[in-house]
Amino acid sequence: MRDLLPATVAVAVAGPDDWAGDLLAAELACLGERAVASRRRDFTAGRVCARRAMAGLGLPPAAVPAAADRAPVWPAGLVGAITHTEGYCAAAVARRADIRSVGMDAERHRELNAGVRRLVLLPEEEEHCARLPGGTFWPVVLFSIKETVYKVWHPVVGSWLDFHDARVEVDADAGTFTARIAPARLDAATVADPPATVAGRFALADGLVRTAAILTPR
Repeated sequence: MRDLLPATVAVAVAGPDDWAGDLLAAELACLGERAVASRRRDFTAGRVCARRAMAGLGLPPAAVPAAADRAPVWPAGLVGAITHTEGYCAAAVARRADIRSVGMDAERHRELNAGVRRLVLLPEEEEHCARLPGGTFWPVVLFSIKETVYKVWHPVVGSWLDFHDARVEVDADAGTFTARIAPARLDAATVADPPATVAGRFALADGLVRTAAILTPR
């Protein structure tokens, strides 16, 4: 993720030992005793990475508990994002004075079945994918982009964003994307200036799709 985000965002990617690292008390309370092993591993790696990213900003370690919807709750003055998929986990943290919101996502590079494609892609996005260069499963790239867009949107606006509420276009050569938020979502927002567009970057390597975006301060 380091290659997709500006220097003002500290990034940490999980190593082999991070999946079984130590959690702080507030984090353990959110995880609960009934969490299955895979959930515990992902949660742990994300929090270990988050603290290492904080250290990259010169900050002391702090707990990152989870809200009721499982979104990370960042310490005061910080914004961040955590992503994990099969065998990969990363965290990004920035000072709120530098970055308004940050989002990122990682997915395995593989085809999506027809049902998932209908859930994720607008008809015009299906057409857009068909025009892009071959050799890439573009629907999963757009899926990852929309996950990133949601992670950028939610901390700022505080509302849900459905897959069809963002229309995505990618520039395959530049490795960039632009997501335009549906006018109805903008009209329904309770903040004065919800982001109408989210622009970011993506990369494909080693069987992994990675996407990331930020909003700069107002």
